[in-house]
Amino acid sequence: MHLPSKYVSRTIALLTVGAALVACGGAPAPAPATAAEGDGVLTIYSGRNEELVGPLIAQLEAAVGTPVEVRYGSTGEMAAQLLEEGADSPADLFFAQDAGALGAVAGAGLLAPLPADVLEPALERYRATDSTWVATSARARVVAYNTALVPEADLPTSLDALLDPRWAGQIGIAPSNASWLSFVTGLRLIRGEDGARQWLTAFAAQNPQRFDGNGAVVDAVAAGTVAAGLVNHYYLFEKIAELDPATYPVRNHYVANDPLGLVNVAGVGVTAAADDQGPALEAVRYLLSAEGQQYLVDRTAEYPVIDGVTPARADVDLVALESLSAPDVDLADLSSLAETETLLQEVGLL
Repeated sequence: MHLPSKYVSRTIALLTVGAALVACGGAPAPAPATAAEGDGVLTIYSGRNEELVGPLIAQLEAAVGTPVEVRYGSTGEMAAQLLEEGADSPADLFFAQDAGALGAVAGAGLLAPLPADVLEPALERYRATDSTWVATSARARVVAYNTALVPEADLPTSLDALLDPRWAGQIGIAPSNASWLSFVTGLRLIRGEDGARQWLTAFAAQNPQRFDGNGAVVDAVAAGTVAAGLVNHYYLFEKIAELDPATYPVRNHYVANDPLGLVNVAGVGVTAAADDQGPALEAVRYLLSAEGQQYLVDRTAEYPVIDGVTPARADVDLVALESLSAPDVDLADLSSLAETETLLQEVGLL
């Protein structure tokens, strides 16, 4: 989920190029996986990094009982690879960190509908409307703020509150990070192109401070370089896992009923190219099992997508998503990242 900023422009380009190749019938890239079709190997294209999900994949392999081969890359790179390979892909499963990428691959007809009994453990709001993918974890956008610099009474209550002069030069963003791009894409879906452009133009005039990644934004908030930053909720929990939470001067502020409270997901889909979908479907079942969900919640501090799973870490205090009244956005529509990049360039924020 923590996509290095250096990959983002390349990610967008790959998605765009991948789609163009498919549209034009361009030659597929060299096959990246070593597994041959029908050889009893479950081949996973993972946009989640190996350090994060490697142990989970090992657990999955044992639970499914089928040898697993994994190709790791950014979610955009894996999506582009699937778009290029099309029906000839050796991948059985696409494990993505972003709903937009899943939507792009599903929109190209490359993901097979998941059976109802496989989807059933996931809460309904975390299932694709056409059943082609399902979320495996969720993350919320927050305003991370410095408790010494921002009294609770002054915390923004909406996206538009960030345009108040008091925030000029005091907001940190990671403009090329995937989570920021998804947030802006959500803003376009909620307010339309003109509405999004109007807000972004006004926000750019506030002179937000730019950082290379969300972790750097939170570090700047903690140091008082900026008073607040726009990030995903789990970055705070990453920091306090290594530091004393009681003395760390950053907290998350959740904004309900507003684009600032967008909830995005990581998720998984079974490819239509899979010769034998059985092992891939069993893998989805495992990722939605209590054991698989517990791993994700404890390792990443993301939200579970099934009932009955809570963080084992005492320092991870997840605000109930139901209380956030997140914007009603079809997450698959977050796939229009190229249009978002163009808009951000127009307003001078990328």
